[in-house]
Amino acid sequence: MEVQQTLFENPPIERAGQYPRFRYMGSKHKLLSWISHALKDLSFETALDGFSGSGAVSYLLKTMGKSVTSNDFLHFSHILTRATVENNHITLDDKDMESLLTPHSGRKDFIQKTFKGIFFTPEDLLFLDNTYAQISEFSNPYKKSLALTCLIRACVKKQPRGVFTVSGDLSNYNDGRRDLRISMKQHFTEQINLFNELIFDNGHTHYSINQDIFAIENPEAYDLVYLDPPYVPRSDDNCYVKRYHFLEGLSKYWEKEEILYDTKVHKIKKKYTPFSYRSKAVEAFDRMFDLFRSSIIVLSYSSNGYPHLKELTSLLGKHKKEVFVLEKDHQYHFGNHKKVTRSKVKEYLIIGK
Repeated sequence: MEVQQTLFENPPIERAGQYPRFRYMGSKHKLLSWISHALKDLSFETALDGFSGSGAVSYLLKTMGKSVTSNDFLHFSHILTRATVENNHITLDDKDMESLLTPHSGRKDFIQKTFKGIFFTPEDLLFLDNTYAQISEFSNPYKKSLALTCLIRACVKKQPRGVFTVSGDLSNYNDGRRDLRISMKQHFTEQINLFNELIFDNGHTHYSINQDIFAIENPEAYDLVYLDPPYVPRSDDNCYVKRYHFLEGLSKYWEKEEILYDTKVHKIKKKYTPFSYRSKAVEAFDRMFDLFRSSIIVLSYSSNGYPHLKELTSLLGKHKKEVFVLEKDHQYHFGNHKKVTRSKVKEYLIIGK
């Protein structure tokens, strides 16, 4: 196994760098330049992003001229990449904007009732109910996904730290930021302008899917598979559903979601993934590497994860003739308030060919 310390900083691809940040746990947004530099010398035309998360790497792959399939087991992540990756042409025009901001006579009040006093003001909750009702009127799936993506990011911008684990009195988080002062409606309209600018056609067809990684059809169909699975958590605080349950629910208006009303923030039931359990993770990685043994495998991982680097490279070596590792110092953090916790790690790209 060869570990290469990469000290260069490749200039970021202009369009990929414009992709909005979602304050997503483990987001690779700040690493896009490094990732693109690592991928540029690999020979591939079709790519699967198996755990797309915020969609930043899927969008990067699209800017690199590849045919991209983007997958995540969270529905809201699927919505993000259907809007920005699968969608090659569709934007929201002035007529769409007008309809989205118009009162809907048949709107429900589920969000207003369920999250009263938990997240956002009564006016913002009403706006969410009304806007979701208007989005549901769109017949074009890309308009729906794009509008939902704008609504999701409006919620991220409005919520302190972008996570939905805190409720009630948020004065400790109110540091005067504009994001916390302006209305949900203003956030939403600003996001429409931002996301419209992201839509482009690179000449290929793309797909956004919402599957468990082991349910991917035709896994041998991809020249390259980029994998950024959840890390075995040191505590339950690393749970994606716990942090982003509101966004996951909003993306489908909580249809078929079990809401845990006994929790303070009305979380939804946690979704199972073997990557979240120390007793299951090693076997899950082995299965995943075997599933994509026909493709170039690029695994994104951090030094604070489990299994450890040596074990992962050994597992990948069972399925690949050549395995090498790129590493880079990196610092993750959430939010921008004064007491934000930062985590310094080694970020790895483990590549099997």
